[in-house]
Amino acid sequence: MPFETALTKALDLRVPVLAGPLGRGTSAEFLAAVAASGSFGFTALMHMPEETVSDELAKMSRATNGRFGANLTLVVDQRKRLAAALEAGVRVFSMWQGDLEPYVRIIKDAGGLVFWTVGTPEEAARAKDIGVDFIVSQGRESGGHLVGSAPTMSLLPSIVDAARGVPVVAAGGIAEGRGLVAAMALGACGVWMGTRFVASRESANHRGYKERVVAARATDLVETRLFDAGWQESPHQVIRNSTFTRWEEAGRPASGQRPGEGEAISRFPNGKPLYRYDVAAAWDAMEGDWEASPLYAGATVELIHDVKSVAEIVGEIEATAEAALARVADLRSGR
Repeated sequence: MPFETALTKALDLRVPVLAGPLGRGTSAEFLAAVAASGSFGFTALMHMPEETVSDELAKMSRATNGRFGANLTLVVDQRKRLAAALEAGVRVFSMWQGDLEPYVRIIKDAGGLVFWTVGTPEEAARAKDIGVDFIVSQGRESGGHLVGSAPTMSLLPSIVDAARGVPVVAAGGIAEGRGLVAAMALGACGVWMGTRFVASRESANHRGYKERVVAARATDLVETRLFDAGWQESPHQVIRNSTFTRWEEAGRPASGQRPGEGEAISRFPNGKPLYRYDVAAAWDAMEGDWEASPLYAGATVELIHDVKSVAEIVGEIEATAEAALARVADLRSGR
């Protein structure tokens, strides 16, 4: 079933679905699979050393024919990474958490599109005034780092109203077509999904991490600020793991007094140690204690029962959306 929304028109998509950045889980292979499915993926630049951004983006561009976007977290100065991305030909950017305005001007001057993630109607109104192209409404059900202040069902309509005509993408608590249809009924032009794509065959997340997402229930999730090395004072939702349990059993001590602090649990690909409480999630080639790293996930773990290919995931979104729309049509006709 073809969809036609502001999102599908702007990015030439078959399905109004965006795959959010998965840290090191967003590989060129993953982005290529997302592009081939008729949806669109973002890669996070924050974890990439500035000197490697150009090479990494060049690989992704070759794999996708340029059909992907870059995500910038503005808690630190990202102008060098932005310049490298623009030079590499990237023209679609998602951003959040920081001073948006100077980045919007640079991207718009280069002919790019800007997605801005918000958690309140006030943030949406400001984004409209600054001139973003799309607003992402992040509900509290989201996995990973959070800005959302309320559940998607109540937040999304208020964001749509505050956006005053700027197209809105719904994020948080959506993993299949029923959620897509519900979001569109509330005024969204598409959806942003992360947790469902962690548990895809093509994602470069660690196999054990994927298995934990499949096995988890909502009661296994915790909202915390625990994994703060590299990104402080930002709440995030994760699956309870050994690091969280040890910290909880120790009485939830403050940073600097937490059990195992300063302990290397693995090494990054460049050989540098990965310490307990680091922000980095487990990637496919990670050795050591992968389970001790943050296992970012949202409430959609309740809807994820197996690891599937991206093509299968997107195909199921389309099929379940069609079924949901048919049920609504039956209700309207009295059948």
